[in-house]
Amino acid sequence: MRRTSAALIGLALFGVLLGALAERASAIPAFARTYSLSCSTCHAPFPRLNGFGEAFAGRGFRMPDPSAEPESATRETGDPKLSLPATLPLAVRMEGHVVGQEGGEADLDFESPWVFKLLSGGPISPKLSYYAYFIIEQGGVEGLEDAYLHVHELFGQPVDLLFGQFQVSDPLFKRELRLERSDYEIYRVRIGEARANLTYDRGLMLFGTLPGEIDTTFQVVNGNGIPEGEFDSDSKKNFALRLSREFGPVRAGLFGYLGDEEGEASPHADRIVYFGPDLTIGTGGNWEVNLQYLERTDDDPYFLGPGAVEFETRGGFAELHFFPQGQQGDWVVSALYNRIESDDPSAERDDAAIAVNYLWARNIRLLAEAAHDLEADDSRLSLGLVTAF
Repeated sequence: MRRTSAALIGLALFGVLLGALAERASAIPAFARTYSLSCSTCHAPFPRLNGFGEAFAGRGFRMPDPSAEPESATRETGDPKLSLPATLPLAVRMEGHVVGQEGGEADLDFESPWVFKLLSGGPISPKLSYYAYFIIEQGGVEGLEDAYLHVHELFGQPVDLLFGQFQVSDPLFKRELRLERSDYEIYRVRIGEARANLTYDRGLMLFGTLPGEIDTTFQVVNGNGIPEGEFDSDSKKNFALRLSREFGPVRAGLFGYLGDEEGEASPHADRIVYFGPDLTIGTGGNWEVNLQYLERTDDDPYFLGPGAVEFETRGGFAELHFFPQGQQGDWVVSALYNRIESDDPSAERDDAAIAVNYLWARNIRLLAEAAHDLEADDSRLSLGLVTAF
């Protein structure tokens, strides 16, 4: 009942806001609408960010030169301590697919809407920004996923702070920006009864650049995901650190994660450790390769106490993007391979996918993807449409 009520309230709110902003919306995304720019300024193709888009988001959705901020974006109140957006930045993303799949309940399925997102974000003061979205996914109400405040240049220093709800893996490769339906499985995997993984969690993130041009991100999170009706389930906090540096067209990174999680009905705790490198090759050219490898150790994932057996999990993914017309062209071919080996058999993965994307318009992407699960020997063919406005 609570989920149904939340869905009705969310859709009603969407209808009211969309009606109020219909004149400004003009069927283009919120930030492009605010700055009167094409989606291609930040995306190549959407939702994948180019270098300018990554920097724009990293500044809290601000232009590099403050004088480039349009006066029309802020409401004049006569109060120098109040910087109020003239209108509420609002965007919608919708995604649907026609799917043929082996081993599914239906050989041919209409999975639409697969995703419906109501997004909002932008500056609310010279140093403070926000970002959040409400999502209905696979026919069910998920509620808020990303939802955070972003402080730019904390205390006047070249360090930014995110506080709220985000994905622990965001400093590595952002799941929300991938061009395939298939996912980055190493970030999603859970071991035994432990709830911690590298997707959504609540906490804070500090990021900046150390001497030697080393991009650094430090996180403190609850460590139990975002369960419904619950924040942290124990007094322990988990910590993550990611270091990376660019060497021309290559970006190399190193990630570590350490935390303890107590069982819901047990006084015992599971010590969780992640460690591994990531690599991006070919940034900005006609092709790009993304590589991620992680090892995870759980010393008591079933919260059994003394005598518990340690579980080891290792794996990652390899991703290739090919832009035959360059990164601003209409076509992109992407391939993704996931491989995970684990002492927990339910965590093992071995699958591959190849996707062809075509930009029908800057904010309308057609997708065809063939995926194969090598463990289950099942195949899936998806034909879909993704749009944002």
